[in-house]
Amino acid sequence: MRARIAAHRDLNVFISETEEDGEGTVVAVKDLADVRGLPTTAASAVPNDGPAASDSPVISRLRSAGCVIIGKTNLHEWACGPTSASSHYGPVRNPHDPTRVAGGSSGGSAVAVALGMCDWALGTDTGGSIRIPAALTGVVGIKPTHGLVSTERVIPFARSLDTVGPLAPSVEAALRALEQLTGGRYVLGGPPPAWRQLRVGVPAGWVEDLDEVTATVWDEVAAGLPHVPFPARSRFAAAILPIMQGEGAAYHRVRLARHGDLYQPDVRAFMEDALKVTAAEYLEAVDAAAELRAEVEMALTDWDALLLPATAITAPKIGEDGVREPLTRFTRPFNLTGHPAIAVPIPWAGPMPAGVQVVGRLHGERALGRVALALEAELKTGRSPGPRESPGRAAERTAALRTHRSRRDPRWRAGGGR
Repeated sequence: MRARIAAHRDLNVFISETEEDGEGTVVAVKDLADVRGLPTTAASAVPNDGPAASDSPVISRLRSAGCVIIGKTNLHEWACGPTSASSHYGPVRNPHDPTRVAGGSSGGSAVAVALGMCDWALGTDTGGSIRIPAALTGVVGIKPTHGLVSTERVIPFARSLDTVGPLAPSVEAALRALEQLTGGRYVLGGPPPAWRQLRVGVPAGWVEDLDEVTATVWDEVAAGLPHVPFPARSRFAAAILPIMQGEGAAYHRVRLARHGDLYQPDVRAFMEDALKVTAAEYLEAVDAAAELRAEVEMALTDWDALLLPATAITAPKIGEDGVREPLTRFTRPFNLTGHPAIAVPIPWAGPMPAGVQVVGRLHGERALGRVALALEAELKTGRSPGPRESPGRAAERTAALRTHRSRRDPRWRAGGGR
């Protein structure tokens, strides 16, 4: 694994490495959590306190589970961005195309998993920071229910939104990692339930304005799934930003005053704008979050999970503008409400990965894990996971999809496919 790290220095995956060895599970840690002997930099040039004298609680738990910490991974500075392109240690580059972003803010953790630099990696997720890079690099990412995993001595972005969770090469590996993080049991053994027997729906009116690749893949994965009455997406977008900015400003106010010139430009601009959030705006947003949390839980009553794209676009070019909203559109709402979500990659023939996420009830990680296992198994068969259709309707949809794809990807004109 260390040889793989050395072979891919150009991708800017790791900020620091340990000299640990052993027979346990090898874990890479996003450079927000204290690991004894290593500085916690948050990928920033702002001075830090030097090497940590002891481990944060989440790392102590991993050590008690026999894990070996291989090093600290790169990220979007201060976890404040969805690309991991803004870092004092250089942009994290996507292994599928180094000119493109890896997603953020846990970009280094995702790439470390994608390239086999570790068995799994620790990330954090405040607005999609585990699920976005998982989708853009082709790995699995779990955002647990808010509060399930300790965030003590993990540098915060917004405390009421922050979650800690794993990125791994498969759903089972990610669930095993969550077991190591919490001491819970999420892999129940035996085959997963059949995908077509599960009650999975799509939030009504939510999925629109996808890029061509994501739309093509989503159309096949979600074909025939019922639409679930759900709160308007605009309500989530309006509520989360004052909370994210208000809590972010509280942490960064003094640092900005002292070291603002050392911040990455996009992060500094975000935090300076965050300083303008008023107490009234923040409290109104907190009230709205509580209402939406209850409404989402109610909407999930008769469903095993919701299915959504993880992102509205595949990995953009490094330096491309206007990507924050399409990258975070489908992830931020469930940070606001605290619901667990698992990002699952979609096997397909294209050059850049795409992913979907399944969302479940609060503290429903065990049941949600079985849904994700079922989806992963179904996707590996090459069949559309949607409900069974009549032969005539299935033929019509397949023909339409092939025509749609042939216009976008010349490989489909030659009779290729997934």
